[in-house]
Amino acid sequence: MPVFQMPRRRASVLLPSLPLAHLNDILLTMPVALDFFVKYGYLILFLWVLAEQLGVPVPSAPLLITTGTLTATHRLHLVLSLGVVVAACLFSDVLWYSMGKRFGGAVVRLLCRLSMESNTCVKKTESYFSRNGARALLLAKFVPGLSTVAAPIAGQTGMAMRSFLLYDAAGSLLWALTFILGGRFFGDFLKHHSSVFPSVSHTAGVLFVLLLVGFLIYRFFRQRAFLKEMRAARVDPAELKEMLEQNQQVYVVDLRHPLDYLPDPRTIPGAVMLTPDKLVQKTADIPRDRDVVLFCTCPSEATAARMALTLRKAGIYRVRPLRGGFDEWKRLGYPLQQIHPAERDGPVPQQQGIIS
Repeated sequence: MPVFQMPRRRASVLLPSLPLAHLNDILLTMPVALDFFVKYGYLILFLWVLAEQLGVPVPSAPLLITTGTLTATHRLHLVLSLGVVVAACLFSDVLWYSMGKRFGGAVVRLLCRLSMESNTCVKKTESYFSRNGARALLLAKFVPGLSTVAAPIAGQTGMAMRSFLLYDAAGSLLWALTFILGGRFFGDFLKHHSSVFPSVSHTAGVLFVLLLVGFLIYRFFRQRAFLKEMRAARVDPAELKEMLEQNQQVYVVDLRHPLDYLPDPRTIPGAVMLTPDKLVQKTADIPRDRDVVLFCTCPSEATAARMALTLRKAGIYRVRPLRGGFDEWKRLGYPLQQIHPAERDGPVPQQQGIIS
C-alpha cells in the first residue's frame, strides 16, 4: 500500500523525513470545497480573476493566496497558475482598453458604478495616470478601485496598444506574484511543520468564506454610510440655477480632472476649475460667507461629496455637492460656458462674481 494512503498518525511516524508525503496524506482529508478547487483550480482561478477584472466586486487576493499554498504541495503548478492569472487580466483589460478608447469617460463612470470603491476610483486613477503615465499600470492592481478602471482610462488617453500590453502584463504578473508567492511561503511553512496542517486544512475553507463575506459586508456598509451622508447635503440643479439667476452669492467649483474635459470642454457659468488636491491646498482662500457648490462627473457625485466632507472638517460648513453633477446639469439643458486653458486649475479669487 502506498505511504500516502496509510493512516495519518502511522505515516507521520514512519516517514519523519518526508514531510511532503505526510502533507499529501493529510490533504486527502481536506474539506470538499478545497478538494473541488484542486480538481478545477485553473478554471476557477481564471473565471474568478476575470470576473473581478471585468468589474464584479469580488476580491481575488484570498483565492491567489490559496493557490500559492497549493503550489507548495504540487497540487497546482506555480508557473501555470501565474499564466492563468495574467491571461485573465489581459483578456479583461484589453476589452476595457478598447471600450475606453472608443467611448471615453462613459465607460469609466459605468465601471465605477459597479465598483465598491466608486467614491474614489475615478479621481484616484486619473490623478495616478497624470503623474505616472503608462507606469501607472504597474501598480494599479494593488490599489482598491483602480484595478478595473485603469485599462479604459489608458484607452481614453490614447496610450499605444503595444505600451499598454507591455505595462499591463508586467503589472498583472507583479500583482499575481505578490499574492501567490505569499501563499507559497505559507505552504512551504506547512511542509516543514506538517503537524499544524490538520487543523488548518479543516478550517481553511471556512476561513476563506468568512473573510470574503466579511470583506463584502464591510465595503457595503461603508459605501452605504457615505452615500447617506452625501444625499443629506446635496443641492438640486434647479435650485443652483435659480440661485445664479437671482444673483445670490454662490461659489461654484468644478472638480473634474482635465481628462474629463476632452469629450465636452464646457462647464457651469462662473465655476472655478480646481482638482481635489488643488482645492485642499487653497482651502484658506475659499469664501466662508456664501454657499460653496461642488460638482464632478463621478457616480453619485462621489468626489464632490467627499470634498464637501473634507471642507467641512476644515471649518467651511456652507458646502454642498451638486446632485447629478455636470452630466445632470447638461442633460437638463442648463447654461454652459466654454472652458479656456488659462482657467484650468486657476487661482481661487477672493470674491466670486455672481452669474446670471
